[in-house]
Amino acid sequence: MTITRRTWLQSSAMLAASAAVARGPTICAAADGPEPLKIGGRRELFIDNALIDKLDGAEQRLHQPTPRDIVLRHDEPWEGSGSGYHSIFQDDGRYRLYYKAWHLAVSQGKVDTAQHPLFCCYAESDDGIAWRKPELGLHEFQGSKANNITMASGPVGPLNVDAGHPAVFRDENPAAPADAKYKAIFRSSKPNGLLPFQSADGLRWRPMTDEPILRGIGAFDSQNLAFWDPNIGRYRAYWRIFTAGVTNDQQWKPGGIRAIRTAVSDDLVHWEPHRDLTYVDSPPQQLYTNQVKPYHRAPHLLLGFPARYIERGWSPSMHALPEAEHRQMRSSASQRYGMALTDSLLMASRDGVEFTRWNEAFLRPGGERPGTWHYGHQYLAWHLVETASDLPGAANELSLYATESYWTGKGSHLRRYTLRLDGFVSVSAGARGGELVTSPVIFEGDQLSLNFATSAAGTVRVELQDVAGKPLENFSLADCEPLFGDTVDRSVAWKQSPKLAAVAGTPVRLRFRLEDADLYSFRFTS
Repeated sequence: MTITRRTWLQSSAMLAASAAVARGPTICAAADGPEPLKIGGRRELFIDNALIDKLDGAEQRLHQPTPRDIVLRHDEPWEGSGSGYHSIFQDDGRYRLYYKAWHLAVSQGKVDTAQHPLFCCYAESDDGIAWRKPELGLHEFQGSKANNITMASGPVGPLNVDAGHPAVFRDENPAAPADAKYKAIFRSSKPNGLLPFQSADGLRWRPMTDEPILRGIGAFDSQNLAFWDPNIGRYRAYWRIFTAGVTNDQQWKPGGIRAIRTAVSDDLVHWEPHRDLTYVDSPPQQLYTNQVKPYHRAPHLLLGFPARYIERGWSPSMHALPEAEHRQMRSSASQRYGMALTDSLLMASRDGVEFTRWNEAFLRPGGERPGTWHYGHQYLAWHLVETASDLPGAANELSLYATESYWTGKGSHLRRYTLRLDGFVSVSAGARGGELVTSPVIFEGDQLSLNFATSAAGTVRVELQDVAGKPLENFSLADCEPLFGDTVDRSVAWKQSPKLAAVAGTPVRLRFRLEDADLYSFRFTS
């Protein structure tokens, strides 16, 4: 399924441009316009408006992932119906997965969460599709260490660890020592804050500090995370807060809105002053998790998949949703346990603070069936990974993983979803055709590669222009050989085979002409 949306507003200049789009085609900025964006040879997506100057007969279109099989069932005695907060990443020849193990026992007027302590558990896979839970032999549960528990809640030296809110990652800091290749963020339980841990093997953990970090500036009651950002050469952290808005002196005041806060650090222990995330043209909404991380194919883009939390209230539609009897029973303990619903959104940032957020759902609850349409459903794992397609010979795809069957049954489930590479948002046009003209860019390389899809009758063509919008010699739309097909990587060719490298390093605009086609990304390469 796809969703179209009007252009985002990123500045007063974009506001004027968007108003012009409503009237008709816009006019490209003159040579004394905005400073050209230096893109070098990096891959650029259309998930925000940073490169879009004009859309005429085309639109940005949000694409939604396709559901696949359940890949993990949290049905062991130390897991349970509240298991979640998954972290996933590819680590050389295998995929690693970490998650909260927790059980919710629901009875009339009560939700019992104390059947066993909160654990952080581990699973692994060779392909990101079939997963196994290895017996780690590290922590005891009911007299046995034959389990996949990698961290247990409780005292660790002077720390009081809550292992049930984990975020685990492979540290890409080039200066990270071998015995600290893996990092984890756990929650501190009394006092409130976060706890950074490190590990040589991703299974045995030791604390990096003897007291909580970021104390007193967050709620921390969801998946709070940190990672190495190669764009700034520092660590970033993102965590949950409550806020009701901003005061006149730009200070957040306490309230009931679930929101996101961030800070940066050189060492995961000492942090600079925090900042609260802002959004381009998005209303205040309850955001439970954030799931922010650099996109591996375009790491200058920070992608987030926040879980949106909505209390819809009781109505005939609410009563008609799946597992009505169980919904009524858990609402007897707390109304929101029965009437709150969740889905996941998509957002992107280039500076880590201001995000372009789609207000339409990226991952909807989907068709009504047992284990869906409830509080805790569709929380996406942190983060996506690249996996092989199940179609022989097809390009790799993105795999995303989301929770379902929360609350009910022996244990919650993790379902895999797939999306084409870079396939979050496309610039799309129908059979009548449409155009995209970029803002001025400066590139490096001698080839232009596109990720696109057309119908059998559709085409994509590309023109290079100077900053004023005049076609460059031999690079006009008429010179471009039409592209058609469905591929994540195809080079553009012009009839006279002009040398693209000859115009590298100078400001240019790209004009894309689309007919019954979607353009997902482009990249200049050598």
